[in-house]
Amino acid sequence: MSQIGFKEGRAELEVSAIDRPCSTYYKIFGDLTKGTPVVCLHGGPGAGHDYLEAFAELWPRYGIPVVMYDQIGCGLSTHLPETAGNRAFWQEDLFIDELSNLVDHLRLRDCGFHILAHSFGGSIAPAFAAGPQSKGLQRLVLASATPSHKLIIQSFANMKALFPANLQQALTEAVEIRDFDNPAYKAADEYFFKNFLCRMKSPPPEMMASYAKLIDFTPITETMVGASAWIHDGSMVGWDLTSRLSQISAPTLLYNAEFDTSARDITQAPFFERIPRVRWVTISDGGHMAHLESKELQDKVLKLVGEFLTAKTS
Repeated sequence: MSQIGFKEGRAELEVSAIDRPCSTYYKIFGDLTKGTPVVCLHGGPGAGHDYLEAFAELWPRYGIPVVMYDQIGCGLSTHLPETAGNRAFWQEDLFIDELSNLVDHLRLRDCGFHILAHSFGGSIAPAFAAGPQSKGLQRLVLASATPSHKLIIQSFANMKALFPANLQQALTEAVEIRDFDNPAYKAADEYFFKNFLCRMKSPPPEMMASYAKLIDFTPITETMVGASAWIHDGSMVGWDLTSRLSQISAPTLLYNAEFDTSARDITQAPFFERIPRVRWVTISDGGHMAHLESKELQDKVLKLVGEFLTAKTS
């Protein structure tokens, strides 16, 4: 976990169809008045900000203030258990409205801000960047992001093809009968975790903190995604922002990893082809959590992001 000092707070949030007070929990690393801040969007959905805390280093290394937050429904933000199963509620607009509200709460519009979005967060951020609510956005970093639900499915299929044959079969059978407790499926899931999701023998504490938040978020994850990472039948079915990518005006850094999960190269092509000002980098020997997987990879990712966000405008 980050040892860098931080301030924390809550942004009150009005949520349509919810008749009780809601709020977004956030952390600020650094001084928002001392540079253009970067707002970080976590993945999951429901993973919380913890596993992104490596990016707090952007403050001491590059003078970039860093804002992190837990998306609505997870972590230290307001939980909404009554919405489990409500697919109409858990849609893109909910997360865009929350991000826009946080930006306004922190008064970042006039001074400008960057966004760094990972995994599921990298599905919300480009939708935000392509719309009118993006006023003040200076630069965009999409880390292992995906522009459509269809491409997530294809990316997982491409990754599954790299599994040993017996584990591929275990996954296929588990999905067919919806049995995710048998040892064969658990072995396949462990292989997925250690070889693609976070390529480490022992996941770091910040990864486990986010994993705990994911467990708490399970009913909502099942509503949005499905009963497993390998079943896609939730509220995000049919979601696609490909046609909106050309509307992103902010200079964009796009990066994925050699052993990525939902963001293999097939998912990056639409970003690269449609965003007007974009650079694409693939992190060699990295997985979906490349920024956590070794000191060398972490430094490589921080350098990539830090130099992009502080580069002079051409």
